[in-house]
Amino acid sequence: MTARVPIAQLVQRIHFEDFGGAEFERLVFAYHVRAGWHYVEWYGQTGSDQGRDIVGECADEAGNFKRAVIQCVNRGSLTQAKAEKDIDKALSFDPSIASFKFVTRGTVSAARRNAVKAFADKCGVNHLTIWSGADFEENLRLVGEDLLRRFCLGEAFPDDAEKLRSFADDFPTLGDEESLAQMAAVFDRPAFRTPFFQECSLHAFQQAVEDTIAALNTGLWRTREGEAIRRIPSVHHLRNPTAKKQVMRAIQLVDELRRTFVSGLRHGTIKPCGCGNANCPIFMIEPSIGERLDRIRSDALQAFRAALPGFPVALE
Repeated sequence: MTARVPIAQLVQRIHFEDFGGAEFERLVFAYHVRAGWHYVEWYGQTGSDQGRDIVGECADEAGNFKRAVIQCVNRGSLTQAKAEKDIDKALSFDPSIASFKFVTRGTVSAARRNAVKAFADKCGVNHLTIWSGADFEENLRLVGEDLLRRFCLGEAFPDDAEKLRSFADDFPTLGDEESLAQMAAVFDRPAFRTPFFQECSLHAFQQAVEDTIAALNTGLWRTREGEAIRRIPSVHHLRNPTAKKQVMRAIQLVDELRRTFVSGLRHGTIKPCGCGNANCPIFMIEPSIGERLDRIRSDALQAFRAALPGFPVALE
């Protein structure tokens, strides 16, 4: 009898509380370098942060880069006193700061978010972002899965900020058009061409979607068996902010595709036949979920096409 191969696997949350403040700051710094922030400086490393663990420039919705402070809160909760003290201290050294971001390891209630935002507004901070541990983990899995894996496996990150920056600097001489052309190859597979009602393997579909997310985010393109095919540029190598924004949107939609598929398996709207063969072409699916999966795929391909005109992959 063929052994049953699990199609979906729940991912356990990361226990950031198991790591020290310096390690947490390294991960936050590495993430924002990987996410494409400009001029990222790690003040916490110097021991004299002046209320600013990390400072960098992040792109707004129009693609313009604005100076922002990132404060790492490696505590069980973000208190109002802590938030107000950090904002006050940072503004006392640099009154021009218009954006502030807290990255915490714990949960942050809606009431706390609203209270901190009210204080930030009063201080003239135009844009405030607060990430709970769950928010940070979700964004890490989308943009820096390899960073998260390295962090959790106990492999020490470099102490030097320049070495951390090298994570996103593998193709310094490649232009955007060539980078996008290489990235486009990861979509040229049945998982993005075949309507879901004609899919022949649920396991292969999920694996292809996960591999695509990883390749676009990290540049490591693997076969279904996990063998590395080759390195390609990732979204973080793109210099044009509009193109980068479109590719990030495509990645978010592919991740939505993955989450929708896993949710269908979990709630029974997608069901394998039960024979135990992971590659069995027979499965049951509710029409609405199949239509939704196809719609998300089409939207993802269209988002990538906006960055690379002439991109040929389309749902058949």
